[in-house]
Amino acid sequence: MMASNLSASQPLGQKETASPSGSSEVPHKSMGKLYAIADIHLAFAENKLAWSKLTPHPGDGLILCGDMGDNAEQLRTACRKAKQCFDTVWWCPGNHELYTMPGKSGSGTRGEQKYEECLSVARECNVLTPEDDFVVWEGEGGPAVVAPIFTLYDYSFRPDHVTLENAVSWAGEKDTVATDEFLLHPDPHPSRQDWCRVLVEKFEAKLEAARTQFPLLPLVIANHWPLREDLVTLAYIPRFSLWCGTKLTEDWHRRFNAKVVVSGHLHLRRTDWRDGCRFEEVSLGYPRQWKKCAEMGMGVNELLREILPGPEIPEAKDVPTRWRVYG
Repeated sequence: MMASNLSASQPLGQKETASPSGSSEVPHKSMGKLYAIADIHLAFAENKLAWSKLTPHPGDGLILCGDMGDNAEQLRTACRKAKQCFDTVWWCPGNHELYTMPGKSGSGTRGEQKYEECLSVARECNVLTPEDDFVVWEGEGGPAVVAPIFTLYDYSFRPDHVTLENAVSWAGEKDTVATDEFLLHPDPHPSRQDWCRVLVEKFEAKLEAARTQFPLLPLVIANHWPLREDLVTLAYIPRFSLWCGTKLTEDWHRRFNAKVVVSGHLHLRRTDWRDGCRFEEVSLGYPRQWKKCAEMGMGVNELLREILPGPEIPEAKDVPTRWRVYG
């Protein structure tokens, strides 16, 4: 994989001036709002049609928080349309982008090589990735460091009585086994949890470097998988939690001064607050999961989540989850 050197990057070639954090480098300036969406799953015709109707947002930024589709061409479609409509676009991978699809529907690449393939597609479209320098957002709600990351999962979102060795079979007892077990390969790592550990160490260091370089700026951390187990609420498939993240990231919102943490994966749109940090689950989901919105005339434009500036920090300490059924 490429090295993840951190600096105030200039993806669109703007001149350098003094930054609010004291650095001599400053990235592209944008005066609009920052939005996010995840899990648009362009393998579905309904979702592909909805994405084609994305409208221009001059001056705004967009985070694509994983699961754009199941192959490189679907990722390319997602990135190209996003870049046509938004000034700056970030992408971080979900599990579906990493699938090695059978037959002619995929390239046959696996694991890290598949991730590299996705990185190439995003960069071809001038979309920023977890392997690029973190960028300072200076639009509404800024300045803040936008930090897309990639952590995967390690089966640690499980009850204490379930061992790692028995975790997948435990989930299978309730007919819950993720497709990842068949299509997401960890090559060259021995297992998905080994790859997860390597990724966690890598992005932990990169986030620490960001906090050091920009000590006065909060972060917007974007990761396909939730950073906290207590944000994984799956009423109908509770044992799917195995494939939803790692306990190693539980305190990252505090450690790295996050203003907002953005994720997808769950297909349950929601807003939560923890320790003054806002957590946004921004999935679109499969067509049946946003059917009610479609019936009300709502599409991807209405379901984009505003990340910055976003709402003010609530005064109450215990803020209930805001379920986002209609955006």
